[in-house]
Amino acid sequence: MEIAVLTVDEYVHYLRGKGFQFEEDAIGFIYFGKHYTNAPDELINTAIELTLKAQKSFDGSFYVSLLETLVSNKIGTRTEAIKFVKEKEIMAI
Repeated sequence: MEIAVLTVDEYVHYLRGKGFQFEEDAIGFIYFGKHYTNAPDELINTAIELTLKAQKSFDGSFYVSLLETLVSNKIGTRTEAIKFVKEKEIMAI
């Protein structure tokens, strides 16, 4: 059974509902990374999630760097991304 992936807009809205505050520059970074890397929404959402876990708040440069790393290593899904950051010890999850 395939789980529906939230769009980036839906995911940001979901996180706001959970109490995460995104400044305008954070939203700008999110969409800049999306357009710059042409990554699928699932990977964008995962990069946002991992950024929040690693930084405890949204760090735009960390997010864009992480997203670029994932895309350049041909990572396409949340599962692959989490496995990749653990294996490469990019961050402790």
